[in-house]
Amino acid sequence: MTINNEVMLIVITSEQDIPNEVTLLNQLFEAGLEILHFRKPNKSYEEHCDYLNQIDSKYHNRIVVHYFHKLINEYGLKGIHFQEQKRRDHIDNPGHYFKELNMFGKTISSSFHEPEELDCCEFEFDYHLLSPVFSSISKEGYEGRGFDVNHIDKLIIGMGGINIKTMPEVFKLGYKGIGVLGGVWNTEDPVRSFKEIKRHYEKVTTK
Repeated sequence: MTINNEVMLIVITSEQDIPNEVTLLNQLFEAGLEILHFRKPNKSYEEHCDYLNQIDSKYHNRIVVHYFHKLINEYGLKGIHFQEQKRRDHIDNPGHYFKELNMFGKTISSSFHEPEELDCCEFEFDYHLLSPVFSSISKEGYEGRGFDVNHIDKLIIGMGGINIKTMPEVFKLGYKGIGVLGGVWNTEDPVRSFKEIKRHYEKVTTK
């Protein structure tokens, strides 16, 4: 699925649930969030379903799921995402992995932590999350590495320490979009923070 013309401003859910999280998510979608990465490693399959059922179904096509990829068959989701280890475990034999999944028109993405591994990856992902570009807002001790990816001809989304101040630098380093976690969820007003980030994103990318 080609998504090169799409706004690549991604919000990743917090691993731990946040008070009124689903209400806030519906408000984020209403405010223009186009891509949400649903990343809840501690939730069971049933809890994933409960979570999705609370989100207005008209927004399901904006959600990419990190765990329990078979949810793509039961909900009208946007796509699936491979954590780094899962990619290494399964993507060498993708024909077998995808056989049970209805992936027509859906996106496939993956996380990377080394530009070299991303560059050498032979599987054609729709986009790639690379982190940490800057020191993480949500994870202590997760130091930014300032990866320059101008030389890599792939759609790469920068993650780690992305906020209004660091955003212009992300695009100078060759990224085609940004992934935000702490910049939204570690603030007093996640919806207002997202709107501010979106406004700056649009300003930076339309110059």
